[in-house]
This record gives sequence, C-alpha cells and structure tokens, in this order.
Amino acid sequence: MSSTSQQKSSVISSLVSPQNLLIFGITWVVLALLFFLLFSVSAPGEERPLWYSIGTYVFELGAFLMAALVCYRNWRSPQMVSGRNVWLGIGLGSLFYFMGGLLFGLWELVWNLDPVVSLGDGFYVLSYLLFGWGMVTAVTSKRLNLEVWQWATLAGVAIAGITLATWVADPSFFGLLGTTEEPPGQEQIVTTPNGVAMVDEAMAEEEEESTAPDWVLAVDAQLEPLGFWLNLFYIYGDVVLLILATALILAFWGGRFSQSWRMIAFAIFSLYVADTYFKWSDSRVEIEYESGNLLEVFFVFTGILFVIGAVLEYDISTRSRQSRRRRASRG
Repeated sequence: MSSTSQQKSSVISSLVSPQNLLIFGITWVVLALLFFLLFSVSAPGEERPLWYSIGTYVFELGAFLMAALVCYRNWRSPQMVSGRNVWLGIGLGSLFYFMGGLLFGLWELVWNLDPVVSLGDGFYVLSYLLFGWGMVTAVTSKRLNLEVWQWATLAGVAIAGITLATWVADPSFFGLLGTTEEPPGQEQIVTTPNGVAMVDEAMAEEEEESTAPDWVLAVDAQLEPLGFWLNLFYIYGDVVLLILATALILAFWGGRFSQSWRMIAFAIFSLYVADTYFKWSDSRVEIEYESGNLLEVFFVFTGILFVIGAVLEYDISTRSRQSRRRRASRG
C-alpha cells in the first residue's frame, strides 16, 4: 500500500509540475484566443449562438478555477518567500471570481436575465477586495525605495486610470459627450400625469421570456437600486488594483522574484482592460450589449496570468530551498 501510494503521489506531482502547468496555461490561452477570434463576430442582426456563450464561460471560469487551485498550493507551502497570506488573498479572490461568474452565467444563459445587479456581483465585490488585500500584502512585505522616475510613473498611472475611469462612468463630466441616452433594452420608466409608470417594452418582453423562479426576480428587484454604486465600485476598484499592480512591478523591479510578480501585475492590467471595455460597451453602445466580444478574452488572460505568476514563484521558492539544503549538506 505504501509503495502504491508513493507511486500515485509521484505521478500526481509530475502532472502538476511547474513545466506542465505552464504548458497547460499557455495552451489554454491560445485556444481561448482562437475561439474568440473565430467565433466572436456574428452576422448583423443575429445573436451569438448558445454554444459560443457557453464556451466563453468555460474558458473564463476554467482559468480562474485553475488560478485558485494553484494559489491554494502556494498558500499551503511554507516555502513561499512572499508569504502565504499573499497567495491566500489572490487564491480566494480567484475562487470568488469563479463563483461570481458561475452565478452570472446561470442568470444569463439558463434564466435569460440581464439584471442590473445579481447575486454574482456579491462574489465579484469580494474578489476585488481579496485581490487588493493580497497585493497590498505583497507590496508592504517589501520596503518601497523608489526613485523619482518610478514615483512619477506611479503617479502617471494613477492620473490616467482615474481620468479614464471617470470618463467611462460619466463622459459628460469632461464635456466630450452630451447627455448619454439609455440604450435600448434597458428599463425606462416614465411617470404620466396620472401617476402611472410605463416600462420599456423590451424589458417587459425579457421578463416574459425569462424562466427564472420568482425568488430570483424578487432578489434582482431588491438589488437593482445598488446598480449605480456598484458600477462606481467596479470602475474605481479597477483603478486601485491598477495602481497596486504598478507598485508591484516597481517594488520587485529587477529582483529575483520580479518575473512572477510581473505576471501578477499583467493579470491586473488584463482585468482592467476587460472590465473597462465591458463597462464602456454596456453603457455607450447604441444597441443592446451582448456578452462575448473579442476583448473579453482578457478575462481569460487574467486568470492564466495569475496561474503563471503563482507557478513561477512556487518553482523559484522550492528550488531556492533545495539549493540551500544542498549547500548545508556539503558544508
């Protein structure tokens, strides 16, 4: 029994070796990119097929589930140089992002709902907070001693991110666009002199086509007033994560573990690009926004870059400990 268990553990360890995980992650990204490139463009006036929407969720959720598992392995290892709490935050953030996407897919694909706020948003909010906690822990674990140009870079990223986020949230703030009109398909309520509210016909048709249980519709109605503040949280939360990602690159600049933390920073950059595009398209496009556009592949990039960063640090940390033991045994 002991020899059999040892053989099984050796086979599992070889399957989840850093090299195999990196190959699998890169393959996942390439397949996702090809999938989005080949099938994201639909004929004018036609909706994307259901199998394509399912495929986008599989690629995105699979990437974040993989990131959660790899970060969990890092958290369990006492050899992590950056500390275990860093990977606990990123791993839990990936897990909650996976759960939020799972619920969002249930709302969209199974029940044909497009609510302003759903239960999945609660998990998304938790994922943002956990990502931020993990990255703050990583930055504070290393004393920041930045040069003038590095502080200038950090300030430039902050100003650019805040400016873009403000424009996405309210383009009329800069006078670049006039008052934005409500895109078709969203709820438009007009109160008549008699006090009767008229709801947009598109929304009424959507509710009729939905197969969601009554409790789901009731929860969505209760959460809908939070839509405006939740949208602001996402937009400026992306900016905070972007600033932390830049600080990570500068903090680990040229260090031994800079390669792994570069991947983590690039993951946050990908999340910022995908989220900003999603929010911009959802509020600016004249026709009703349909998920699965090409730039949403950056969500997949985010999860896989988390995987690559965690794998690189695990490999460097374990190898450094092994080399120290060899030196001690030789001495």
